[in-house]
Amino acid sequence: QVQLVESGGGLVQPGGSLRLSCAASGSIYRIYDMGWYRQAPGKQRDLVATITSADSTNYADSVKGRFTISRDNAKNTVYLQMNNLAPDDTAVYYCNAEIRDSYAYRARDYWGQGTQVTVSS
Repeated sequence: QVQLVESGGGLVQPGGSLRLSCAASGSIYRIYDMGWYRQAPGKQRDLVATITSADSTNYADSVKGRFTISRDNAKNTVYLQMNNLAPDDTAVYYCNAEIRDSYAYRARDYWGQGTQVTVSS
């Protein structure tokens, strides 16, 4: 059983910063791409940033220059450093990872439970 557990969300004022973490645990054979998505009320879930196992990154245009995704392969953890936050960044943030577990022949997508980020004065 593989799990993704997120942490680090909360309430922050505009212009502030937050750092999200997502740790994968369980019977993991290998982790491939990891990423963050977000879903605001009444809207679809959108990509925020992704990072490959070779540390190649991709960002949504709306967060470029403000957010940074990184990973620690030794800890099976992906991070999202969010700076200069704005009210439009308010959403539930979900961690995603492509993982092959110890009992499978193929990798599959896993999702975290989500963590709320609220940007408000």
